Amino acid sequence: MTDTVLRISNVNKAFGGLQALSDINLNIEKGKVHAIIGPNGAGKSTLLNVCVGLLTPDSGTVTFNGGTNVIGKSPHEINQMGLARVFQTPEIFPDLSLLDNVMIPAFAKRDGAFHFKLFQSLSGETKITQEATEILASVGMDDKLNVIAGSLSRGDKRRLELAMCLIQRPHLLLLDEPTAGMARHDTNKTIELLKKIKEDGMTKIIIEHDMHVVFSVADTISVLAQGAIIASGTPDEIRGNPVVQEAYLGGAEL
Repeated sequence: MTDTVLRISNVNKAFGGLQALSDINLNIEKGKVHAIIGPNGAGKSTLLNVCVGLLTPDSGTVTFNGGTNVIGKSPHEINQMGLARVFQTPEIFPDLSLLDNVMIPAFAKRDGAFHFKLFQSLSGETKITQEATEILASVGMDDKLNVIAGSLSRGDKRRLELAMCLIQRPHLLLLDEPTAGMARHDTNKTIELLKKIKEDGMTKIIIEHDMHVVFSVADTISVLAQGAIIASGTPDEIRGNPVVQEAYLGGAEL
């Protein structure tokens, strides 16, 4: 039986009179890439925010790695448990080098916190420096170690943020529209990177509007519409599902 890394059970969330999530049930299997798709406003980012502790659901549970309910825990606590997230807008330190950007989360993961007053001590962290360099090489950015992060293209900023997550060695990686705003060249590079990470066996949840990305990397796809899951299945099952086609593209084929 495949292990379940994350189990979302009967999750509901409303904002005033708007039911953003309605009785959501999902099992995220170990080592798989689980894509969540749906129209704008379907509740995709709301669901991720519940999983990482940025929102508290009105009801339901989210259990991680065999039974720990993350509801009520802070984002920092959830991150320390082994759940990392790449946001829609890259969350980086724009005034620091790429190497420093990747070293900081490794330092925080090891010690439980990071204080900038200790920043100068990073230069003496030989093990973390080596690990950060290797992670940047794995995302194709080892030629930019000392480049200031704020000068990067959008695509490179997304890859940098991914490296900042990978160095934490998470059990589960959540990616919120990892190719949003990218040119096709950068999108294709990101697809290849996601495939490479997939080969390493890391469990991932991906929210993505680009169906080329979804069908290239996902093992399982769940479709959200108006806060409810209307279908889950393999890429082929979802591609041929008329209910999904109607809800997502007005009847056009995916």
